[in-house]
Amino acid sequence: MAKTLEDIQKIISEMGIEMIDFKLTDIDGRWRHLSIPAERLNESTMQQGIGFDGSNYGYAPVENSDMVFIPVLDSAVVDRYCGVPTLSMIGDVKVIALPENKPFDQYPRNVAIRALEYMKETGVADQMIIGPEYEFYIFDDVRYKTNYYDMSASIYTSQAHYASGDDTNNNGFQVMPGAGYHNSLPTDIRNDLRSSMCLSMKEWGIGVKYHHPEVGGSGQMEIEVELGDMLKLADDTMSAKYVIKNEAMLEGATATFMPKPLAEEAGSGMHVHMLLLKDGKPVFYDKDGYAQLSETAHFFMGGLLKHARSICAITNPSTNSYKRLIPGYEAPVTIGYAMSNRSAVIRIPAYAKTPETKRFELRNPDATCNPYYAYAAILMAGLDGIKNKIDPHANGWGPYDFNLYTLSDEEKAKLTGLPASLDEAIRALEEDHDYLTAGGVFPERLLKQLIERNKKAASKINKLPHPMEFAMYYDL
Repeated sequence: MAKTLEDIQKIISEMGIEMIDFKLTDIDGRWRHLSIPAERLNESTMQQGIGFDGSNYGYAPVENSDMVFIPVLDSAVVDRYCGVPTLSMIGDVKVIALPENKPFDQYPRNVAIRALEYMKETGVADQMIIGPEYEFYIFDDVRYKTNYYDMSASIYTSQAHYASGDDTNNNGFQVMPGAGYHNSLPTDIRNDLRSSMCLSMKEWGIGVKYHHPEVGGSGQMEIEVELGDMLKLADDTMSAKYVIKNEAMLEGATATFMPKPLAEEAGSGMHVHMLLLKDGKPVFYDKDGYAQLSETAHFFMGGLLKHARSICAITNPSTNSYKRLIPGYEAPVTIGYAMSNRSAVIRIPAYAKTPETKRFELRNPDATCNPYYAYAAILMAGLDGIKNKIDPHANGWGPYDFNLYTLSDEEKAKLTGLPASLDEAIRALEEDHDYLTAGGVFPERLLKQLIERNKKAASKINKLPHPMEFAMYYDL
């Protein structure tokens, strides 16, 4: 791991690196990039940065859109997806100012850094440990049209049940909908591809726990990574999505993190496991507490549950997100917590029994989110719960140690649910976001910009006729 400019220059020399690629994160959580010849990386680059116009990245307008990108040296990795030998780095963004440049407070990585600083200032903890689970689909072919006179989408994968009658690519080992979980070879046609993804993720400094086929029979996969520091895991989430998509492309396939690309298959989430440490000791463990969780852990969960509806606008920011958050597909729809109950928004894994691993997972997020904003929002909601001693049990949010999907309609009516649409989530964020601005973590203008962008996205989709509407209403 590179720590100094000399370390980077040594890598450049030993690996024959010709270009340095800098990857920046826009407001939506997409990587954008710019490259310089390797010989131009010098001390001036590290001190003065690389200039760019930040107004094209989607952030709220600022007085000065001229910004500089400062590379993070220990993020350096050889990017084997580039034909020319290339070293890739992420970095932080600053606004050009006198006498010194200042961190751009809307930049996603800076928001996550500020959230961690705020956590330390509260005295609750000095480290947040998280572990996201990456669920995604791999398809052989995806085609879509979005013309106003011609709208359609077509998805094909040879492992799906509907491919059993094809003249080509038919080996007789197709998978029925919802029957993909842990399928073995030869049915698991993507085993080697997932292994390649994991080996490449290792090169990018990402610790992988395991990979396997997920429930969706049309090519759903999961890669779970090791627990780690929140900021690093936010960086790693960006890297993991990049690696997974590019590895799929190398095999002539395509990978997507869309929460619900197929109507009758399981959706893809990004469950986030979390725990807090202070002076290296677990904050969430209590051998006598419910599920061996401390009072602080319960208050943290209380904050998450209280703000669950508004958090969704950040952790589930696409219209497609809410096609996943529906009953019947192991997706959480009810605001509550429980041990080992996958129908609750917060699940406490029964297998995590030691003080160092005692944690819970938030199950509603998906990978269309900007991970820096999402992880920071989760932390801020939890800290608000601790600050205000929000008891989830006293507020009627559980524990729900039973299947919430099997309740009667009368019992379900007593429960509070997650938003059913992006519009609902946006309204919730408009009404409930003070916990995010505490400590100057989320600038008010950033939240207004996120709300406005999501409103436009939701409005755009809401105005479009859907092919199913032709099937249902054309003849009326």
